[in-house]
Amino acid sequence: MKIKFLGAAREVTGSKYLITTDSGKRLLLDCGMFQGKGLETDSMNRELGFEPEMIDHLILTHAHIDHAGLIPYIYKRGFRGSVVCTNATRDLCAIMLADSGFIQEHDTYTFNKRRAKKGLPLVTPIYTQQDAVACMSLFIGVPNDMNFRIDENIKVRFTTTGHMLGSAVANLQIIENGQIKRIAFTGDIGRPVNRILIPPKPFPQTDILITESTYGDRLHSDNEAAEEELLNVLVETCVEKRGKLIIPAFSVGRTQEIVYSLDNFFNAGKLPRVDIYVDSPLAVNATTVFRMHTECFNDEFQHLLQNDIDPFGFKNLFYITKQEDSKKLNDHKEPCVIISASGMAEAGRVKHHLANNISNPRNSVLFVGYCSPTTLGARILGGAREVSIFGTVYQINADIRKIESFSGHADYREMIGFLSCQEKSAIEKTFIVHGEYETQKKYVAELEKEGYKNIEIPAKGQEYQIL
Repeated sequence: MKIKFLGAAREVTGSKYLITTDSGKRLLLDCGMFQGKGLETDSMNRELGFEPEMIDHLILTHAHIDHAGLIPYIYKRGFRGSVVCTNATRDLCAIMLADSGFIQEHDTYTFNKRRAKKGLPLVTPIYTQQDAVACMSLFIGVPNDMNFRIDENIKVRFTTTGHMLGSAVANLQIIENGQIKRIAFTGDIGRPVNRILIPPKPFPQTDILITESTYGDRLHSDNEAAEEELLNVLVETCVEKRGKLIIPAFSVGRTQEIVYSLDNFFNAGKLPRVDIYVDSPLAVNATTVFRMHTECFNDEFQHLLQNDIDPFGFKNLFYITKQEDSKKLNDHKEPCVIISASGMAEAGRVKHHLANNISNPRNSVLFVGYCSPTTLGARILGGAREVSIFGTVYQINADIRKIESFSGHADYREMIGFLSCQEKSAIEKTFIVHGEYETQKKYVAELEKEGYKNIEIPAKGQEYQIL
């Protein structure tokens, strides 16, 4: 059996790992998009490193675009195998992939207008909204903790990671030559205390461990401190400076957590009287999916639902779907909070809000999650004095803030705690993925202190023989 690392190898995006069994079966773990590398990103996404029609099954850990975003593309290229994931992941993919297809079409249309003016040949989107809708026919939803037989030699069991709705460790059992090989791919690992979701659960013993390392070199503060900081930034910006607070946040997960925190402030009488706008059609649809999957909620949130029938809605909170209503926020003169995707500020309506607000010193921009080093969000957080948005240079005069504790990724101590369910001596090999290389090296050093051995940090395209 071989494992080839085709993405999220010494970097954070593009999660994609190909398992080829001795009998010739090909399993793909995740099929994520590369993000945040400018013009280079398009070619990286189109050059897969495998022929889609040769893939027998795709095992998907969760619905984030850097893990699932290329499924419509491989469908367009001939993939017709099954996509096996949790039920919540399937339902989120139905809206997230369609939204991604719409973005591909819109961005290509805008890009082609500029190319046409220069007499350059036009380009085609990597996939369309129609491709995204069509690929959903391949999805098979599986409940957590159920041993699902993919074929006579392959089983998968999903166990929750608490990273986002439906996220799970993919625990594989593959029979070869009469022997069972156990492979666990953690996908992204959530924090042990989550505002909404069931926390990460122990997963079955594995022989081969593939695990993330996004925050492999840092520690988070606790959730209560993060919520207080959120409230403080809101008061400073909207009450004291009479400005706008722009919060770039992914439509699925972070947006719901921020809204839930604001709902708590509202119920406690702490929330100032300012309008709050969630400007993302995807966030509106995702919140509906959240309401469908109460099995993913933790006990505290389940109890809350008995007294607060809608933790994602309160007075002064407005969900925006129409583009014309989004544009009206540009002329909104009163203090307000605008929560908009994407979290790394690479795409979506938040780029327009940044363009219109980042030069005003009365305003603040608050990042609440990880930003890959090459993204617009990372450039803003890195202390740049100016940034280019849609080809126009804007001075950064707004207050720039960050609260990492809202991130859905565990820090290195929390990840090590999550892995502690494993008997270290029984793990034959550990592969560290989904992290920047320098961060990964520091994380490996921490794992070695804990007694883990035979740890590899694969490079993109590197293949390993698993005995």
